[in-house]
Amino acid sequence: MNESLDMTADASPAPAAAQNVNPNAPTAETVLEVEHYTDRLFRFRITRPRSFRFRTGEFVMIGLPKEDGRPLLRAYSIASPAWDEELEFYSIKVPDGPLTSRLCNIQPGDKVLLGKKPTGTLVLDALTPGKRLYMFSTGTGFAPFASLVRDPDTYERYEEVIVTHTCRENAELTYSQNLINDLVNDPLVGEMVQGKLRLYTTCTREDHPRMGRITTLIENGKLFEDLGVPPLDPACDRAMICGSMEMIQDTKNLMIAAGLTEGSNSAPAEFVIEKAFAG
Repeated sequence: MNESLDMTADASPAPAAAQNVNPNAPTAETVLEVEHYTDRLFRFRITRPRSFRFRTGEFVMIGLPKEDGRPLLRAYSIASPAWDEELEFYSIKVPDGPLTSRLCNIQPGDKVLLGKKPTGTLVLDALTPGKRLYMFSTGTGFAPFASLVRDPDTYERYEEVIVTHTCRENAELTYSQNLINDLVNDPLVGEMVQGKLRLYTTCTREDHPRMGRITTLIENGKLFEDLGVPPLDPACDRAMICGSMEMIQDTKNLMIAAGLTEGSNSAPAEFVIEKAFAG
């Protein structure tokens, strides 16, 4: 969902004096770790306040102070699960982006602003019970799924979890591939993922065992053929969608065409989309 993060509006400005007494003002958290994957993608981990609570799959506003001291905040999916004592984020780098052009230069020990009100629709409670869960993602849209695949509740609810990740180049798949591969050694979900979790990666601009947009592979049936599973069925399949606005809309249309109904926190159904940038 972070592909459009530098297109959103700045956080509402507030006088510095007011921020000191505003209980909803962002907190300044310490950067613990930074890892760059390409000239466009990186991840980082920050401290988590004891009072910060969120549901796995949600997003929160994070950012940096502007020159005048006011916060510049953007919506970021939390890539770490709800049980993690730290917070992880996965970000794109936009050279002329007001926030990411600066955020990509953070180092351990630096401070990052963290909002206090996580929210979002990519949560398990927004879906009705099913057999198979799909997580369709492009680019940094994988971030909320990085959280969900590390949550035991995901595997307690579904017999099979299929994560798709589409990027332009092979190197952009490193984060998802490393994370999924390492899950077998995870002390909490390591045993649960075996035989249940599958990662399906594709590239659009560079040679890869699987080429093409995920929407094309859903439409022509190659996704299901490759995985050895039947086409989408609202009776047993559930889906979450996160990526660029175009990808979200196109994949949403395919879900509706397959008979799946869009759900929400207040009305759970067969699929949900990340609405932070879905317009």
